[in-house]
Amino acid sequence: MGKIKKAFFCQNCGAQSPKWVGKCNSCNEWNTYVEEIIEKESPQRAYAGVKSIPKVFAIQDIVKQKTVRYKTPEKEFNRVLGGGLVPGSISLFGGEPGIGKSTLLLQLALKWNGIKLLYVSGEESSQQIKMRADRIGFSNRECLILAETNLENILLQIEQHQPDILIIDSIQTLYSKSIESASGSISQIRECASQLMRFAKETNTPVFLI
Repeated sequence: MGKIKKAFFCQNCGAQSPKWVGKCNSCNEWNTYVEEIIEKESPQRAYAGVKSIPKVFAIQDIVKQKTVRYKTPEKEFNRVLGGGLVPGSISLFGGEPGIGKSTLLLQLALKWNGIKLLYVSGEESSQQIKMRADRIGFSNRECLILAETNLENILLQIEQHQPDILIIDSIQTLYSKSIESASGSISQIRECASQLMRFAKETNTPVFLI
């Protein structure tokens, strides 16, 4: 059985230290380091991944393939994404609270017909999302809503419904059972983002993180 691993993280900038320090050497803030468990004994990872061994190729033997991008209903959105959404990519949406990140992506999901989307909300209930969707004024039967914060449960629903696009609102509300710290902590955000990135790359599913 593995040993429990702990570390101290700055809650302001995310810097890591093996011991507690009063002043962060990265951001110069005081009293921001908090101890977190980064790995338990015999951890069970949320996303097991594809059980296959990748092959090694010489660079001249790799056949270049044309990447087919997902074209969103918004031309300006496509322009920001470099011409569309790349399969297996992760796009991070950041901004001040209340600026409209959730509304923008929900509007995109409701207007994107012909694509199955799973909108995972850790901040609002399904009823709250429904009221916001009614205010937006669009509807899409292929837009699935899941109000959940447990990463393992989210990945089970993803496996069951197999969406073409995944939207996580928001990453700091998620938590994994493999990490013994509160949601929103540096170690939880890092673990959940890592598992979602593995899922995106191994299934070619684009993921939006708010």
